[in-house]
Amino acid sequence: MSVHEQFAEELVLLALGELTGERRTSVEHHLQGCTDCREELMKLQSDLARLALSAPQVAPPARARTRLMDAVAREPRVAPRPKRTPWMLVPAFSAAVLLIAAALLWQQNARLRQKIAGLQTDLTDRQAQLAEAKQIVATLTATDAMRVTLVAAKTPPQPQGKAIYLRDRSSLIFLASNLPALPPEKAYELWLIPQTGAPIPAGVFKPDARGSATVIEPPLPNRVEAKAFAITVEPETGSSAPTSAILMVGAGE
Repeated sequence: MSVHEQFAEELVLLALGELTGERRTSVEHHLQGCTDCREELMKLQSDLARLALSAPQVAPPARARTRLMDAVAREPRVAPRPKRTPWMLVPAFSAAVLLIAAALLWQQNARLRQKIAGLQTDLTDRQAQLAEAKQIVATLTATDAMRVTLVAAKTPPQPQGKAIYLRDRSSLIFLASNLPALPPEKAYELWLIPQTGAPIPAGVFKPDARGSATVIEPPLPNRVEAKAFAITVEPETGSSAPTSAILMVGAGE
């Protein structure tokens, strides 16, 4: 048995990357001084590279396969073991790549859905704010709105209140200034006094440090014909009917 034939199996295993331990060390030491074995190893590696680049369903080149099989059959010293050759790993590698790509796409889609949901929520909020602003402007500028100024008798600075009421829309905006501070647990309450019937609560409010206050779009019955508006002092939770004397009152202009 020549030296070249002695290392035939080891050269195949080395080319496949399956040779380890003392056997690999022995072969690598032999290759340093054997030109024939080095050339044989290079041919085996070249053949394996061509086989690895072959498509999974296409048979590998006949010459490369024959060289590989001849080298393995020359002098096997142990029972052959099934090896994972490079072309056998191609389908598994492709499946892994597809799985990773699918996971990345799913994450991107999830982030996009969250972003779209956030944009839709923001758009809904802005549309609601715009609708409310349009309603306020429409009430303030309506030519058929009742404009009422409420005043107190001879108390400088004189408290004032202005109610702008649009009956067809049941829309009311009330602006007040110079209101006196309130006792604890008390609040001002605005009343809509209809042409007939009892006063209707139109909002509870407290003035700020400068005596200013507003009531915007309180809930009111539909299309009530207002005769006047008035203010009383009530518990801060509000009352269903006036419980104190009227402090300010004003009729339609």
